Amino acid sequence: MSEHVAEVVWDRDGVEPGADYSRSHVWRFDGGVEVPAASAPALHGDPTRVDPEEAFVASISSCHMLWFVHLAQDAGFYVSSYTDRAVGFMNRVDRGVIAITDVELHPRIEWEGDAPDERTIAELHDESHHRCFIANSVTSNITVHPPAD
Repeated sequence: MSEHVAEVVWDRDGVEPGADYSRSHVWRFDGGVEVPAASAPALHGDPTRVDPEEAFVASISSCHMLWFVHLAQDAGFYVSSYTDRAVGFMNRVDRGVIAITDVELHPRIEWEGDAPDERTIAELHDESHHRCFIANSVTSNITVHPPAD
């Protein structure tokens, strides 16, 4: 169907084998975009770089948002802004390993013109979740929390 490529580049940069090494690396994407990455700060990573766990959560949020805006527009509703503070939770799973088991999406949506009612918004979120390629690819529980106004 389609292929998606990311190039991940790391270099020991002269550090002796066995010594503490940098977790910093670069993600390269088509079009020339480069993202500075590292392990999470708790795992000796650089906090000024994106870590894989953050990227995982962001990819779920981004995919959901793209579907939501598309489906809303198809239904005749126009999103003027969409902001999500997505949060991933890591836990031990039955195999004793650690995984991101839950992702919570907390979207705040502003509408251009008439806004849909709460039921329609919930239906748009549900359909967005079911259409999101990333959500369909993972085993984490993904929950959308509407804003508490």
